[in-house]
This record gives sequence, structure tokens and C-alpha cells, in this order.
Amino acid sequence: MIGRRAFITLLGGAAAWPKEIQEAAAVLRIDTHVLDAGSRREIDAAFATIARERLEALVVSNDVVFTTRRMQIALLATRYAVPAIYSVREYAEAGGLITYGNNLLDIGRQVGAYTGRILKGAKPGTLPVIQPTKFELVINLTAASAIGLNVPPDLLTLADEVIE
Repeated sequence: MIGRRAFITLLGGAAAWPKEIQEAAAVLRIDTHVLDAGSRREIDAAFATIARERLEALVVSNDVVFTTRRMQIALLATRYAVPAIYSVREYAEAGGLITYGNNLLDIGRQVGAYTGRILKGAKPGTLPVIQPTKFELVINLTAASAIGLNVPPDLLTLADEVIE
């Protein structure tokens, strides 16, 4: 459980995240520390900062740069024993602790359906905007064990998938 002096660290350029998360963290009396990284070297440096500052948790923003570097990020989170949450299941599959977010395959299906409608003559401007409706919680118990974290059974029950 995150204490009152905990830090939530954000990696990436998701501009809307810091303000929203900082407002929510203030209500919970949780300090935040925002780190921005875009390259392999900057990600390594961000984790060195996490270790030096003894930051207690990590939230990785939904950014294609991080998705392509998910193995590096998951490995560093394990190496530094930092509980981390990510936005897509691919992080848990790469060794990350926990993910909660939209299902990329579901989004791909929606894109395919839209593409089909456009190819059949629909005008893109007339198609409704569709928000993701399927969100999934994936927990990697191997990652939890590697950082010495016990995942509460109630949380495991809520998970869409548990990786062991």
C-alpha cells in the first residue's frame, strides 16, 4: 500500500496525465514526481532517479515510445523493485507487474470495422466517434514475486488475466 509520503512517477509526454494525477494525488496526500524520458538512455536515467529518490511506485503513461521499450522498462522496474502500472497488457506479457487499460486487439477490430465502412462508401465525417469499451486488468505474479510484493486475493479475483 502506498503511504502518505509516496511518489507516483510518470514517464512520458502524456500532457494531460500530470495535472490529473497530481490533483488526485493531492486529495490522497501522495506526493508526485514527474519524469520525462524518450530514449533508452533517458529511461535508464529516469530509473536511476527513481532509485536515488526512493520513489515507491511508478505509473508509465500510454506512449508508443514506451510500448516499444516495454521490455526495458519492465526489466528496470523489476531490477529496482518498483511496483509499476502500465496501460496495456503487452507490458505484463513483457514482465511488468500490472496493467489496466484498453484492449489493443479490440481497438484494432474497431479500426478494421471503420475501414471496412469507409471502403464501402461511408464518409469518415459521418461515422460516430467510438470510445473504448473493453478495459482489462492483467496481473503478473512472477513480477510481483520478483519484487517481493504480495498481491491481495481480492485484486486477483478482479483480474481479467493472471500471469503466473
